[in-house]
Amino acid sequence: MSHIKLLFIFVLSFFSHFSTAETMTDNDLINANYKVFSSGFEKLDLNIIDQIYADDAVYISETFDKEIVTGKENILSLYKVFFKKIAKKSAHIDVDFRVINRELTDENATDVGYYLVRFHPRKETGEPTSVFSGKFVLVSRKVGEQQWKFIVDSNTKVKPDFYFSAKPSSNLYYGRQFNPLIESHEETTALHENHQESDEHDH
Repeated sequence: MSHIKLLFIFVLSFFSHFSTAETMTDNDLINANYKVFSSGFEKLDLNIIDQIYADDAVYISETFDKEIVTGKENILSLYKVFFKKIAKKSAHIDVDFRVINRELTDENATDVGYYLVRFHPRKETGEPTSVFSGKFVLVSRKVGEQQWKFIVDSNTKVKPDFYFSAKPSSNLYYGRQFNPLIESHEETTALHENHQESDEHDH
């Protein structure tokens, strides 16, 4: 193949890439943050989580004895403690989200939905995978033509059944990686309480 043909193919690919990026809607961009969020949990990588929170973000946990956490650095500190404890146990976690409602303006978006976390112990322990879940409200702010970041993160507990029964809505993120597992309420609650006692992040 001649150098001219190779150059022509490269130019077409280059412009095709940017054309695709330009056609991403605000819904697409906001939805993509949930995939980034999930990836950060699976890899226990703070650098990934860092990408999706605004510097002035706030986190409101479900626990009655915890104050509102203000600022991205303080939120990342919670994740750091949580990720270290998971890594120390040689365990891993998966998380996914199902958005059921979104209020979208030119500059802000408010998502409401359910999240589900699966905790996978080290195989040698012989312990089963555990599940805990919750409801969430995430508010995002548009910070560039192709970027949105979380500015408010709030959550409460809920039974996993609600996550699995949530219906997909047009243009909204809908995680599909999980299938229902039969989990006892006691096991799920015990796991969740253990995370709270360890000052770990809820999702």
